[in-house]
Amino acid sequence: MPQFLEQRYDSRVRTSLAVFWLALYVFVNLTSVLYLGGLALKTVFGISLEYAIYGLAIISAMYTIYGGLTAVAWTDVIQVSVLIIGGFITTILALSAISGGHGPLAGFADMMKQAPDKFHLILAKNNPEFTNLPGIRVILTGLWITGMSYWGCSQYITQRALAAKSMKEAQRGLIFAGYLKILMPFIVVLPGIAAFVLRADITKADQAYPWLVNSFIPAGIKGIALAALAGAIVSALSSMINATATIFTFDIYKKYIKREATEKNMVLTGRISSFAAILIAVIIAPALKNLDQAFQFIQEYTGFISPAIFALFFYGLFWKRATSNSVLIAAAISIPVSALLKYIFPLLPFLDRIGVVFLIISAVIIVVSLLESKKNHPGAIELKKDLFKTDWVFNIGATGIMLILIALYIVFW
Repeated sequence: MPQFLEQRYDSRVRTSLAVFWLALYVFVNLTSVLYLGGLALKTVFGISLEYAIYGLAIISAMYTIYGGLTAVAWTDVIQVSVLIIGGFITTILALSAISGGHGPLAGFADMMKQAPDKFHLILAKNNPEFTNLPGIRVILTGLWITGMSYWGCSQYITQRALAAKSMKEAQRGLIFAGYLKILMPFIVVLPGIAAFVLRADITKADQAYPWLVNSFIPAGIKGIALAALAGAIVSALSSMINATATIFTFDIYKKYIKREATEKNMVLTGRISSFAAILIAVIIAPALKNLDQAFQFIQEYTGFISPAIFALFFYGLFWKRATSNSVLIAAAISIPVSALLKYIFPLLPFLDRIGVVFLIISAVIIVVSLLESKKNHPGAIELKKDLFKTDWVFNIGATGIMLILIALYIVFW
């Protein structure tokens, strides 16, 4: 991803975003995922938060540092399978507990009766969570910016598609992932609502899922559910570690420290940077115990830079006049403007703030670009039909995903 920015703009933009990403992965993503995983293990097994964090860090680092992206990809296949199986088992047993043993469908019906306000995708203004998911504005403002930045402009995510053997394979992988993503409400959201209905004996929201596993899952099956949870955590950690190592090695080390680095040097540097990243995250992660929802922390503070990241790629791809200086200024003001808006308007929902920051950044890019040059940037992308070519399998799959999403919004509006 940084390499594309250099081809479209210049090396300054590449380096700036590389530094942004490194800071984001180490200080926000890695730390928060380590904390969440440690909290889950603490809730289920009663071990200390610090020891749980150390254990997850060691397991993730062991095969990521020595196996690279190949190890991450193959273990993801296993971990996702276990995650889905364990997740569905947890959901089914939690719903059965709500119905008093009359099955998951009866439990789902009871849950909708007992907590009807939890089944709305679009929240009303009187909903206490409106500041986190601000009604229809959530779709019109920050949510799509956050989504596009994460799924389309992040090395952590796109490295999987970039590693595909062909464009066709990459596209079909994306469709497959899209259908897997649709399962998330059933194995993530429903257990959370179930914990609420069952009046979970927890001190913070992040303990809901491990509480369900600990309270309602019998031994043996509990192992599968816990393996699923741990697998998801380790999978995320490993992908982030690998992305961090890739960006540091190619965009910092090879570009500025040792330009003539051999492949052996780069592999060693990747391993050292992976170890450094996980070590920093391990030191910081326990400090997050004061948070009620770590996921909220991830989304809000990623939102300080996601508008800029998305804007750089969006205008880089679709507007030939966008200049290097304009996007550098946009990247530089993203965090200060976000922090200023948070300070001046503390009650403004953070997703709305992301939308406002994106509009400000867009205005900066457009104005500076128009003032700076009357010609297209020399690195501008020539958009041709071949760039957007998809086969019938992708088209049918994508249509299916959109129809399912439309149906979900109609039913649970």
